[in-house]
Amino acid sequence: MKKAADSTGGRKLKIGDVILENNVILAPMAGVTDLPFRLICKEQGAGLLCMEMVSAKAVQYHNKNTEALMEIHPDEMPVSLQLFGSEPDVMAQTAAQIENRPFAILDINMGCPVPKVVNNHEGSALMKNPGLAGEIIYAVSHAVKKPVTVKIRKGFDDEHVNAVEMAQIAEENGAAAVAVHARTREQYYSGHADWDIIRQVKEAVHIPVIGNGDVADAVSAARMLEETGCDGIMVGRASRGNPWIFREINSYLDTGIIPDRPTKDEVRDVILKHAALQLAYKGEYTAVREMRKHVAWYTTGYPHSAKLRQLVNGLETIAELEESICRIFG
Repeated sequence: MKKAADSTGGRKLKIGDVILENNVILAPMAGVTDLPFRLICKEQGAGLLCMEMVSAKAVQYHNKNTEALMEIHPDEMPVSLQLFGSEPDVMAQTAAQIENRPFAILDINMGCPVPKVVNNHEGSALMKNPGLAGEIIYAVSHAVKKPVTVKIRKGFDDEHVNAVEMAQIAEENGAAAVAVHARTREQYYSGHADWDIIRQVKEAVHIPVIGNGDVADAVSAARMLEETGCDGIMVGRASRGNPWIFREINSYLDTGIIPDRPTKDEVRDVILKHAALQLAYKGEYTAVREMRKHVAWYTTGYPHSAKLRQLVNGLETIAELEESICRIFG
């Protein structure tokens, strides 16, 4: 089994001057990878935590919601803060403006498929404009001292598969690493991820390459490393309601042993801890509503999970949520 490594030894991964304890990374997901969830994933062994993407323009306008998205806790470091935008000067100015914040790595989003982002020529729309993408990467990487990474996709659609070109442009313009979601923008998150494109990117550049797409468990994580030669693994949707995936992948890559799945007590305790963190950072109204989707993810596959989701969706207070979770899990 292949284990990604570099001169630091073991499965540590070096991105610029940042050394990660392991090469298993929580992917940035809007509406998911907030501070409470990141803290949970850190406890389970994620080597790097990627924050929700924030708009460079919104940062400059001192948007209140954006400020909340950029909150970082000392216990979660190292973290990667992700910016999106399409104007090189605005991206560079914003990067310089926020560099004193305690994130370790600054990531540029060139992969978001959401229409309102793409229609504004941001996110994965930049896959259609490699020249502009290069200008943005150059401007940002020369505006800050912290490592700058880039998240890209296989291409915009099947007729325009250009991840290799984009990765080379990223490297040439100062990127310290590139993450490749092995689907096109047209695919969104459907269909199969084309891991061969990750292999092609790895063979074309000298900077670390992080593979993303269809890592569902420890076995698929190991298989991605083996088949693509990538340096790191990025776990996205498979971590929702399943932060234990990080400890499972790390154990399997290090020892070949997959730990037992969490007990009902463990699941209950993590849900309660997650709810408490949401309450502490977001207040009761938002915490209860945020936890509705998380409880649905945590309990997927459990008996009567549909009834449970229906119950949780009607709750209004954290006390009601805690009582329901304890009653359900015993």
